[in-house]
Amino acid sequence: MQLKDFYTVNNVAIAENLATANITINKDHEIFKGHFPGNPVTPGVCMMQIIKELTEDVVGKKLRMQSSSNIKFMAIINPEKTPDLVLKLDISETEEGYKVKNSTSFGDTVALKLTSNFIEK
Repeated sequence: MQLKDFYTVNNVAIAENLATANITINKDHEIFKGHFPGNPVTPGVCMMQIIKELTEDVVGKKLRMQSSSNIKFMAIINPEKTPDLVLKLDISETEEGYKVKNSTSFGDTVALKLTSNFIEK
């Protein structure tokens, strides 16, 4: 886990090619001291790393992001107000590796949508 102590995986449910993970962001993590003091915002790049790490856990392989598209940050993830997130990963195997369609939400609010292609390291 590259994001040491940044988040906790509470549970992961897998049904065919759809994985649903419930995670909690650590509001006391060092990164929030600089991003941003007094108004913490979860960095988009950290969310992308979480998606990669969860995908690795589901497929049981070390991966590298090859490309991403349709990246839409739709709501701010403030770890003090909305630390509990649900990530839905629609994972399909491709000739090159894996294609992942993600939707991340808290409550009824969708915070992030993206599609990424991963290849084995």
